[in-house]
Amino acid sequence: MAAPLFLGVDTSCYTTSLAIVDANACLVQEERRLLPVAAGEHGLRQSDGVFHHVRHLCEVWERFPLPAEIVAVGVSSKPRPVADSYMPVFLAGLAVAASIAASRQIPLYKFSHQEGHLAAGLQGKQPQEAFLAVHISGGTTEILRVEPRRQGAGFEVDLLSGTSDLSAGQMIDRVGVALGLPFPAGPDLERLAAQADGKLSLPSAAGGLSFSGPFTAAIRLIEQGDADKEIAFATLRVVANSLEKHLRKAAEAQGLSQVLLVGGVMSNQLIRQRLEHRLAGRLQLHFAEPRLCTDNAVGTALLARSEYLSRC
Repeated sequence: MAAPLFLGVDTSCYTTSLAIVDANACLVQEERRLLPVAAGEHGLRQSDGVFHHVRHLCEVWERFPLPAEIVAVGVSSKPRPVADSYMPVFLAGLAVAASIAASRQIPLYKFSHQEGHLAAGLQGKQPQEAFLAVHISGGTTEILRVEPRRQGAGFEVDLLSGTSDLSAGQMIDRVGVALGLPFPAGPDLERLAAQADGKLSLPSAAGGLSFSGPFTAAIRLIEQGDADKEIAFATLRVVANSLEKHLRKAAEAQGLSQVLLVGGVMSNQLIRQRLEHRLAGRLQLHFAEPRLCTDNAVGTALLARSEYLSRC
């Protein structure tokens, strides 16, 4: 009998993703397509996102044939693992995943996009105890208490701290676009910041990791003509400093020292290095691999694998 394979599907706000993993949690095949964003824009409307996902999913099958050995399908059906979590973009992936599962008469497992990020960061490992997690991406900045579910795959997630207005990822993208960089601006902003001397600083995020204040201050620096590279550095530094402050508080309140950091913003090396330096000896930081920080279906495929194997 051929070794079983597991398909993951994720249609987030900016990426169409498919992935296949094997029973040993090894990646077999992956495909990602970024959704197009017009120059000067800060993002997409949900209706446009659904349209682009449908188009990508129709095109991608030419390069992503599905092996006969797939025995289960996992899909991100909503943003977070809570009852009222919803975004239209995830319906595109759900429709395709449900169709594949029904046509092949194999199980369909629904997870949240956030759980997919956590699973990708863990890379198939199964934690036995609670831990802290940072999920920081284009539209999310959250510090979480996470526990593995007692039955099946996925996680029990409690929100400890999060943004109430502008997330860290949104600030990075908007500052980058204001500096003339393409969206998403994170990688280009990081390259720009690497040239800086660190002469500028921004005020830390307000309570709840809200970055409207630092963003307004960054725009003011742009308007008064400060150097682009210094503004880029200050933008990334304020994200790291704000995360450090809130992580210290969460770790003390929860009595936890293990921290998993996931999401697209956590692929930024300047932020990672700052956190490692400032929290060394206090917290044990576990960063997702840079290629698994950004939106992907690998974590969703790994969750499908865990759920299927738990029922065998």
